[in-house]
Amino acid sequence: MKLTVIGGGGVRSMFLAKSIAQRAEELHIDELVFMDNDPEKLRIYGGLAAHVARMLCPTMKFTLTSSAEEAVTDADYVITTIRVGGDATRVRDERLALDLGILGQETTGAAGVSFAMRSIPALAEYCELIKKLAKPGVKVFNFTNPAGVVSQALRDMGYDFTYGICDAPSGMLHQFADLYGVDASRIYGECYGLNHLSYFQSIKVDGKEIMPELIANDEAYAKTDMRFFEKRLLEDRGCVLNEYLYYFYYREKAVANILNAKQTRGEMICDINRHMTEELSKIDIENDFEAGLKCFEKWYGIRENNYMANETGIHRDKPWTFDVYSKDAGGYAGVALKFIEIAASGGMGTMILCAPNGNAIEGLEPTDIIEVTCDISREGCKPHHITNIPESNLEMIRRVKYYERLAARGIVNRSRKDITECLTMHPLVGSYSLASKLTDEYIKLNAPYIGDWRD
Repeated sequence: MKLTVIGGGGVRSMFLAKSIAQRAEELHIDELVFMDNDPEKLRIYGGLAAHVARMLCPTMKFTLTSSAEEAVTDADYVITTIRVGGDATRVRDERLALDLGILGQETTGAAGVSFAMRSIPALAEYCELIKKLAKPGVKVFNFTNPAGVVSQALRDMGYDFTYGICDAPSGMLHQFADLYGVDASRIYGECYGLNHLSYFQSIKVDGKEIMPELIANDEAYAKTDMRFFEKRLLEDRGCVLNEYLYYFYYREKAVANILNAKQTRGEMICDINRHMTEELSKIDIENDFEAGLKCFEKWYGIRENNYMANETGIHRDKPWTFDVYSKDAGGYAGVALKFIEIAASGGMGTMILCAPNGNAIEGLEPTDIIEVTCDISREGCKPHHITNIPESNLEMIRRVKYYERLAARGIVNRSRKDITECLTMHPLVGSYSLASKLTDEYIKLNAPYIGDWRD
């Protein structure tokens, strides 16, 4: 089996390599290809990933390449994780919104539509190559953000072999497993909503419902991503919230915290990645992996301890290391690998995935891409039908889905009108005049990538 990663020169490449290599023999993955169009980042971060893969599974063929054609030819599965425009353009995406007093945040906030303007055309080109060169029945797992808008657009364009993946829901379940001192395989979550806007309706350990006690547990607010919310909010909702819902339920706090901070999240990551890459470029990655790993741990640890810190005011100070041989926590590669495992087994399993709604959530269109617990089998992906959704949660989902639907359509059709309308209706914008200004700014910013738009 051949698995390809498009965007294999990203800073998280070692995580991907570890996840895949640890399970390569079990899942019969005998060829892994990391592709990136940035040769220096591929040399550095792809080189670190290659070393990890060799340490864990020396029998697996591992290739680094800048050729998309070589990467996708005869591929069984493809993971896409790209950042068109780089970190510096993300910074501008978010700052343009903040200058208007609007939450930027590149996935949940207004800046997501700008990121999607660059991501979708590039991913469509890769999907065309995959259609022509990959194996019949190929599946593409897209991790490129904003996953909700991007996944919607790719499906709308007819690429029905694509699925959106995100490690936020599964990551939260792993945190709850750690809290209860059980293996992650023993915990189950019934999730519904949209990417970065999802709700856990049920969480069980060994089949026993723990949602009420989890919401009441003060320790959960200290040791898991429930830390971003007040207990009263979760009690009112009667469910556990995806961490990114912080931006919706605490919008004014998030904006104020970001404006008061020295840097936005994007600016911080841009600086960290630049310094890390500069240091790593002076290290012989091939022959001195330990030095490269030590440098990576230093800079990535800073990044992890400041996750959502500027927006929430919650900082962490926890030592961070990358243990090549420790049991893998999964991450977003784990989401893709779980799909592969279930499909290869010939049986059926459940997992949280971004997939077409069908009739899972009433009040949404059948073709709407949602994030939901699904049954996976060789026949495909079937989202669970969700009942008894609180009206307040459903209204939030409908409103943001309207934004995603229109954003995807606007980008595919290159329509300024649709982008202005989607931002006008976005709960974190909510103003035609601001949406109109921001649309013009984003079209101008992205002109080198998208050209001129018709209206």
